[in-house]
Amino acid sequence: MSRSIRLFDLIQILRDGRLHRASDMARDLGVSVRSIWRDMATLAASGMPVEGERGVGYILRQPITLPPMMLQPTELIALRLGVRLVAEGADPNLAAAARSLAGKIATVAPAPRDSELSDDLFTPSPPTAHRASPHLPMLRKAIRQSERLTIAVLDGAGQLIQRDIRPLALALTGQTWVLAAWCDTKTGFAAFGLDRLLDIVPRGEAFPREPGKRLTDYRKWQAKGAGQVVKLEV
Repeated sequence: MSRSIRLFDLIQILRDGRLHRASDMARDLGVSVRSIWRDMATLAASGMPVEGERGVGYILRQPITLPPMMLQPTELIALRLGVRLVAEGADPNLAAAARSLAGKIATVAPAPRDSELSDDLFTPSPPTAHRASPHLPMLRKAIRQSERLTIAVLDGAGQLIQRDIRPLALALTGQTWVLAAWCDTKTGFAAFGLDRLLDIVPRGEAFPREPGKRLTDYRKWQAKGAGQVVKLEV
């Protein structure tokens, strides 16, 4: 077995996100434990998120590959259109990631016919959505980390107000990005239009996922007005 093939096989073993001992991998691949040690060092030096040490084991902390898959022509069109929409979106980090992903797709997928990806098949994000772009990375981070925030927004009368919130989710509704949250200030759920958001201050503390204040509870609250436009609260 060549070393390049062995490195590929090691990545496939580690993809499950579990801890694997060098001795087990060496036995499965028919090489010495020392070879596995050297291979793990090579993978780590190449940028793979491999963690571990001799005598303990190794683990791949993040998924880095997708399994081989066959896509139907319409599925490939959907994939390309989705990537294009994100690349033209308001979130700068996701837009850059989408452009990078588009390049990777282009290297392994056949070139599309012009009629399949005509520019009139989608509408770029409107200006109101782009107003939210400075705030989206911080909000996504706060949602992932369940971090409390204090936000400054304009109310319906154009007055500046502050709210202490627990951010739950982001959604693009029509022409506006909306932040779903539990508002500690008003003790209830709220949907904030990011076109009226002026400032965000992370409070440096995580909030617990309490029953009645979670995203699933927000969706139930939102469903009470099914078929209606949910009013943006401030």
